[in-house]
Amino acid sequence: MSFWSHEWEKHGTCSESVLDQHDYFDTTLNLKQQTSLLQALESAGINPNGGFYSLSSIKDAINKAVGYTPWIECNTDESGNSQLYLVYLCVDTSGSNLIDCPVFPSGGKCGSQIEFPSF
Repeated sequence: MSFWSHEWEKHGTCSESVLDQHDYFDTTLNLKQQTSLLQALESAGINPNGGFYSLSSIKDAINKAVGYTPWIECNTDESGNSQLYLVYLCVDTSGSNLIDCPVFPSGGKCGSQIEFPSF
């Protein structure tokens, strides 16, 4: 299965009453450009360089840039450090506008200091 097919099956099919596959990816790429999460973090001095940052500073940097508080999910590296893994933001039923998340996922809890690994 190709990457795009996998992403559609895993994330996009719940939107197919509103967006077809092409519109889903077009909307997703527009949201990526609109939010510019990496730029928001780097503007706050949070860089993907293996450094450690507080959970609140990461959330605050994203909130300042997009106007909504994200849910941050971490994984753990082989040394037991919390690492930035996923950033969740929610969208309305059109898939085009950010909204306050009505619920957040469980799991992926972060420590007080989070490593932002290089990529």
